[in-house]
Formats: sequence, structure tokens, C-alpha cells
Amino acid sequence: MTQLKLNQGWLSKLLPEGILCPSSTLISGPGGSGKPLIGFAFAYDWLKAEGNIIFIPLQYPEMKLVKTSLRRLYDLDVDEYSNKMAYIQFNPGLDSWNKVAKNTWEANLLKSEVWDHVVDDIEKSFPERGDLGTLVFASALNLLLFSPTYRELNLNKLERIIREDKTRTYIISVSTSAFKEEIRKWENAADNLMFARMGKSMELYLRITKVNNKQALSEEIRVPVKKEILEEIKEVAESVRNKQIPKLMKI
Repeated sequence: MTQLKLNQGWLSKLLPEGILCPSSTLISGPGGSGKPLIGFAFAYDWLKAEGNIIFIPLQYPEMKLVKTSLRRLYDLDVDEYSNKMAYIQFNPGLDSWNKVAKNTWEANLLKSEVWDHVVDDIEKSFPERGDLGTLVFASALNLLLFSPTYRELNLNKLERIIREDKTRTYIISVSTSAFKEEIRKWENAADNLMFARMGKSMELYLRITKVNNKQALSEEIRVPVKKEILEEIKEVAESVRNKQIPKLMKI
């Protein structure tokens, strides 16, 4: 195992030794609270350390939203790392998965076997593995639980991935605005557990309760993210909920 050092002062204050790799980190909290913005801090350091990333942001319909977020938050030009990153668009209307553009795949992630196949295929496409291997950055995975047909399958599938898969590192964010009890299974399975919330005046706060599968009671810190960025993230999250959830509830 190796260690990912963290360069953002607010995050390294909570995790001065970084995180072990491979491992699983779950960022939990209410919907629209800005959880993916915390995950992007890990993604920034991962790319800077020459690791590969597979982005699976279920609430972001386009890759450009990932690029824009990393540029605005951390002044990172993602195009400089185009050979080290890939993007999966969630399309529940597909039978399986396919590649739609350079660095971009679309997949019906409701089907648990599709997750395995598309992630494996993308990982093989990277020119080099690197010392860190692959980071899977997945957000809004709670959306997979809105399908009555696939809810239990995905709940158990992702619990196993979070708990058992040590071939990759995972940074996952989930909303607890629905299925809070079910999501507790993922929280219990994670090596590292964090909770995010948004204050009344649109401030993002973070605390850590578990590190390397050991209880950790960190102080709550304010994450330095501008209000307008938080507002945009909240708007995107609400838009996706309004469009995706009614469709998923019929599958």
C-alpha cells in the first residue's frame, strides 16, 4: 500500500498523513450540500501524483462540468491529464455500455455487471498504470437506489465494492436525503468516512468519523468554497433529481 499526500490545507488538517491507497472513502450528507467538491480535492492530488482517474458523477450529465469544477476550485487544467482520466455517463436506457468519445463512455450502471465491465475496459485503456493505480471518483450513487428492480442488487453490490475491492481506490459521495438507513451499509463498509453539510448561509462543512476503519472524531471544519459555486452545485443536483428520479422509479 502507498499513501496519497493531500495538499489542500483544510483537508490535510483533518488527514495530516493523507489516505492509504488502495482504500475506500465515503463522503455522506444531505443532497445538494456540495459533497463532490470535497471529492475533487482528492482528485486534484491524485492527478498531480500521476494516478489515473475514472469519474462516475451520476449527477453531472457532461464531462465539462467536471472540468469546470476542477478548474474553478483548484486551477487545474484537466486537458493536461487527458491520458490519465476517463468519464462514465449514466444512461439507464442502454442495454449495456459503449464508448461515445475520447475518454468518455456511457453505461447503464443500474446493471451491476455493467459497472464491472466498463470500469475494467477503461482501466485497460490507460497507457500507464502508475504507482497509485486507479482512483474511481463516483458521486450521487444514491440515485441507483431509486430503481425498485435494481435497488437491492446495487445496495449489496456497492457495499461489497466499498468493503472488499482493494484493486482500486474509491472516493464516493452519496446523498442521505433518501434511503438513509440503506446508505448506512455503505458508511459502515468504508475504510474512511466523512460527513458534509451546508450551513444556513451556504457554507460547506466537513468532519471525519472514521479513518483506516478506526473511529476518528475530528473537528468540523469549513471548506473554503465560494458561495456561487455551492449554489451552482445545488442547482445541478436539484435539476438531476427532478429529471432522473421519476424515470428511475419506473425501472
